[in-house]
Amino acid sequence: MLDIKLIRECPDKINELLKRRNPDLSVDEVIKIDEERRKIQTAADELRAKRKRDSQMIGELKKKGENTDAVQAEVKKIGDEIKELEGKQSELDEKQRDILLHIPNIPDETTPIGKSEDDNKEVYKWGEPRKFDFEFKPHWDLCEEKNLVDFERGVKLSQSRFTLYRGKGAKLERAIINFFLDYHCGEQGYEEILPPFMANAATMTGTGQLPKFKEDMYKCENEDLYLIPTAEVPVTNIYSGEILSEEDLPKYMTAYTPCFRREAGSAGKDTRGLIRVHQFNKVELVKLCTPETSRDEHEKLTEDAEKMLQLLELPYRREALCTADIGFSANKCWDLEVWMPSYNNYKEISSCSNYGDYQARRANIRYRSKDTGKVQFVHTINGSGLAVGRTFAAIVENYQQADGTIIIPEVLRKYTGFDKI
Repeated sequence: MLDIKLIRECPDKINELLKRRNPDLSVDEVIKIDEERRKIQTAADELRAKRKRDSQMIGELKKKGENTDAVQAEVKKIGDEIKELEGKQSELDEKQRDILLHIPNIPDETTPIGKSEDDNKEVYKWGEPRKFDFEFKPHWDLCEEKNLVDFERGVKLSQSRFTLYRGKGAKLERAIINFFLDYHCGEQGYEEILPPFMANAATMTGTGQLPKFKEDMYKCENEDLYLIPTAEVPVTNIYSGEILSEEDLPKYMTAYTPCFRREAGSAGKDTRGLIRVHQFNKVELVKLCTPETSRDEHEKLTEDAEKMLQLLELPYRREALCTADIGFSANKCWDLEVWMPSYNNYKEISSCSNYGDYQARRANIRYRSKDTGKVQFVHTINGSGLAVGRTFAAIVENYQQADGTIIIPEVLRKYTGFDKI
């Protein structure tokens, strides 16, 4: 969440940055509550000081053998008034926190200003989209023909937008996961994590899923547990409520998990195949670092995700998301989009976001400076390295051949045990 001290000191600047996201956003209500809360705090402090003076007076009067009934009655009255003010203050604290939990992060000054995804800025492209000399097929048709994904039975077992991988399709999906994890850990220095696939409300709040996006998640009935929408949630929160030493930073972590999301996009082409589904596999990259290094670490994490696309020889582009399109908790985001022939366009396969100290404040993840001993919040960064189902779909489409076969990218063959389907 946003720093209340920063809001007090620079309310106009915070409002200006928030309105880059949405003209309706502001911290005016937060400031109003904060001013009221501080007035109550001042009144309560004055009453506490008076109670202390009167209590001392009672002691002095007793030493002199004088009656203290009136003063004691006044002390009790003051105590009741303090208790009432503390109750009001607690209510305001809760109200202020609730409002802050619903306010998104302020965008970084370098984030492009825009009103919709149409204002995202292309940074560069890598690789050339393939030109087919035959009539290519979309991945959903190829998956059905090759019995790689059984869309119909996936729906039968669950509901729409759930999928059933089988045979070489299941093995290719697993191969992609293993390749990503092995490379991120062996070549890029990430620690592999296998977290719970369910998280409690406090954990969901820490990364910004709650309370704002409660309706987009699957909740377990009668339990304080939600199916995770991304490994970012449990992995970022591993150190919630803890104080790390600066020597422990940066922390690089990667995790494979299934991801569960009730909201799966709008109607149209995206509802076919593997692009927008309610359950999908993903390998996530997460970093905790100091504020001084977060820009560089964000760039490095994005390059680590890009490396997967380069090794798979899949054409992609990087985009800078504009203020209207960055995630709720993010201040800056690079999107990586892979070329999909069936769309004749690029489709998102990774969002690499810098959150500054926004998530760390919510999850209370801090570190102690080795030079000053000062305790401050870490910066959190994450991105998909990569979304596995979309990688699967991109491979199937980009590597299809005129004879109907699908070539397996060279880096995956030791994991699949076959070089084509």
